[in-house]
Amino acid sequence: MAAPLSDGERRKQISVRGIAGLGDVAEVRKSFNRHLHFTLVKDRNVATPRDYYFALAHTVRDHLVGRWIRTQQHYYERDPKLGLDLEELEEIEEDAGLGNGGLGRLAACFLDSMATLGLAAYGYGIRYEFGIFNQKIVNGWQVEEADDWLRYGNPWEKARPEYMLPVHFYGRVDHTPEGVKWIDTQVVLAMPYDTPVPGYKNNTVNTMRLWSAKAPNDFNLQEFNVGDYIEAVLDRNLAENISRVLYPNDNFFEGKELRLKQEYFVVAATLQDIIRRFKSSKFGCRDPVRTCFETFPDKVAIQLNDTHPALSIPELMRILVDVEKVDWDKAWEITKRTCAYTNHTVLPEALERWPVSMFEKLLPRHLEIIYALNQMHLDRVAALYPGDIDRLRRMSVIEEGDCKRINMAHLCVIGSHAVNGVARIHSDIVKNSVFKDFYELEPEKFQNKTNGITPRRWLLLCNPGLADIIAEKIGEGFITDLSQLKKLLDFINNETFIRDVAKVKQENKLKFAAYLEEQYKVKINPSSMFDVQVKRIHEYKRQLLNCLHAITLYNRIRSDPSKSFVPRTIMIGGKAAPGYHMAKMIIKLITSIGEVINNDPYVGDRLKVIFLENYRVSLAEKVIPAADLSQQISTAGTEASGTGNMKFMVNGALTIGTMDGANVEMAEEANEENLFIFGMRVEDVEALDRQGYNAQEYYERLPELRQAVDQISSGFFSPRDPGCFRDVVNMLMYHDRFKVFADYEAYIKCQGEVDQLFMNPREWTKKVIRNIACSGKFSSDRTIMEYAQEIWGVEPSATKIPPPNLPRD
Repeated sequence: MAAPLSDGERRKQISVRGIAGLGDVAEVRKSFNRHLHFTLVKDRNVATPRDYYFALAHTVRDHLVGRWIRTQQHYYERDPKLGLDLEELEEIEEDAGLGNGGLGRLAACFLDSMATLGLAAYGYGIRYEFGIFNQKIVNGWQVEEADDWLRYGNPWEKARPEYMLPVHFYGRVDHTPEGVKWIDTQVVLAMPYDTPVPGYKNNTVNTMRLWSAKAPNDFNLQEFNVGDYIEAVLDRNLAENISRVLYPNDNFFEGKELRLKQEYFVVAATLQDIIRRFKSSKFGCRDPVRTCFETFPDKVAIQLNDTHPALSIPELMRILVDVEKVDWDKAWEITKRTCAYTNHTVLPEALERWPVSMFEKLLPRHLEIIYALNQMHLDRVAALYPGDIDRLRRMSVIEEGDCKRINMAHLCVIGSHAVNGVARIHSDIVKNSVFKDFYELEPEKFQNKTNGITPRRWLLLCNPGLADIIAEKIGEGFITDLSQLKKLLDFINNETFIRDVAKVKQENKLKFAAYLEEQYKVKINPSSMFDVQVKRIHEYKRQLLNCLHAITLYNRIRSDPSKSFVPRTIMIGGKAAPGYHMAKMIIKLITSIGEVINNDPYVGDRLKVIFLENYRVSLAEKVIPAADLSQQISTAGTEASGTGNMKFMVNGALTIGTMDGANVEMAEEANEENLFIFGMRVEDVEALDRQGYNAQEYYERLPELRQAVDQISSGFFSPRDPGCFRDVVNMLMYHDRFKVFADYEAYIKCQGEVDQLFMNPREWTKKVIRNIACSGKFSSDRTIMEYAQEIWGVEPSATKIPPPNLPRD
């Protein structure tokens, strides 16, 4: 019998043969050596691991290019078994941290699914020079470092200077008999960089196009005429700053002018690109160059991923009306039929509300257009609800007040033909609360599209051991049709399969424990329960509830050290926005609790609290397959969907969570008794709001809660700075919007049930199998299929494009 493949061998097969689909080994070796020799180093003996990584990446890219070109025109080949450690090379690759949390990662999953489903789609964004900061923990505090991810270059991207486009800012509006002109503007150039996005085994390679800001050669050179040529050239940085750095806020709006510039920059460049492609395409247009826009919405769908690209609506209107001379009403109809909006948050502090004064200066023509669109909208509302002034105020795109603001979510709703939330409970909140008035006006616009994750990255690639034993039982069809995991229900009582699933989990835990020891010099007990909460640090995600549980467990061990306890390693990871004081205090609290617990000899290895530094995709790929327990504990009604919850479920962790976001549908798919569901439902939270939440009441009634809070308050976890956590305690006691204490009792009780089940490994693993079997709904393939059919009006294609070495049909 052949020896079982190691994780490294499995990953080789998946990442090189399965996804890139390279040609025969001799060909690959030749290509690899050529890149190494000519592109990277003169002397093979001095090649570094990074040289090998680049040579391999360029080799894979070469093989993708043919299929990439073939896809754009309407793209597989065997394991290279190079004499190199592929895993070592994979570690060299930088994470492209071009988003904040779930939103950017969701978009990446969507691109993977669109290519796998054969949809001709582009993903557009900004090529930030510095992505989400790298997080260092120094003396227990978060310290941010710039993420210079491009310092060694990026082998996957291709600059396309031939498609560079101008983007205009500032200036003034001139109303002339020939139409409206936006003049005296400052111009910044948008340079596209294309990255191939391969579908799974279908020869399709789609494009992610990211824009980088460049100053034009004449930028500010009028200053040269007064002699300051050097100053003028240095000022080019001002233009190029637009794509310099990602704003690191998640679920929080910061109204900075540079951020508005970024939003318009990506929108203006993208719309020009889309229109150029539309005009030059051959679909049903007899003109040598297409000028008629009637069919535009039949050929183009623009999905607004949150309100950040909301300026697409007035920008498309500006192009159609001012540039293409389309009649206003016709242009509005085209714009609405083209655009659709996905809402990703209900938190009021996250909603974008830009000051009118900023628009007046930066985008004067867009402000005029927004005013005109708002007037049309309010006229319609006034006609349907005569005399309802308050309704007009609530529904206006312009918010009156000391500082007049533009409500970008309202702009998105009026300018789109479809509006969706990202989990059923969230879409209901969108209809019944956030956009209630708009839902009453146009109920047919509102839909739900529950988020999903790509099984290629989040099962096949990150957990090859689990993928293997699943494929042995049900075949490989689940890779592109995750609903096939349902077939695993037949094996819930199969002793061999139960043993295999438990074995894979234990191997993943051992591997992650070794990684933690190597990287962070942290020693953990691999037979303990790996209890994991990884996500952005935010009050609504309630990492503080997790902290209170850790302290409660610690106090129980201390009060009766001889009693037997289920050993746990509590791991919490995530970044805090640099300006978010409370989130940074939460990190300091977690590290301080860990400092005390991990060094207490009475506790030993029964309890450890670890903060996972610099949580990012590449770390998620290691920790998620190793997790036993997934914490999804936001206050009901605050997390729009969550996607980490789905990743843990498909990788064989059990969930402890509230009835929030996609947890609701996970509980529905697997049956509630197979998750650890606790705490208030949305109705309970609303009732508590009406009644008035009083934290003091819980503090006085629950002795273990009181003890934990007093320890935080007194400096037990911060002996060198006893008042360190004053702000945290003050918030919890007197202005906690997310009602941590209200769910404490139910949470602690539920964690007791987790312990009980974990002591019965067979029953635990049976629940794990049931959860994996019921996770099929949460594939991003299903999500994208729904967007395609119900919003974009396109059908996914199962057709496999012929590879580049064969003639096209």
